[in-house]
Amino acid sequence: MYKIYLPLIISSLLFLVNPALAETEEEEMARMQKQLNQQVMEKPFLAEQPEKVDAYIKESLKNNVVPPEYSGRHWRRGYTCRNLLRYSWHEYRNCRYYHRYHGRYYPY
Repeated sequence: MYKIYLPLIISSLLFLVNPALAETEEEEMARMQKQLNQQVMEKPFLAEQPEKVDAYIKESLKNNVVPPEYSGRHWRRGYTCRNLLRYSWHEYRNCRYYHRYHGRYYPY
């Protein structure tokens, strides 16, 4: 019975006695997090995705699609399409198309 628990007890004691083992693991985690952050920051990110929005607008105008009136619940007085981006990319895209088509923002 003691043979089963003996390796576990010894490894626990070594870990407690040698705090350098714990420190190296924390350092390794910090290094990995820093590397991940650097990889994420190297890629450009635009939530607006202007090339997709412009392609959607161009295609819709070519097909003579009339944009629908706003049916969501986020539009407020003084908002622009950019304000809708925090709620939904599709609402943002549709607002941009509506604005391009009608030359004005949604009514209140």
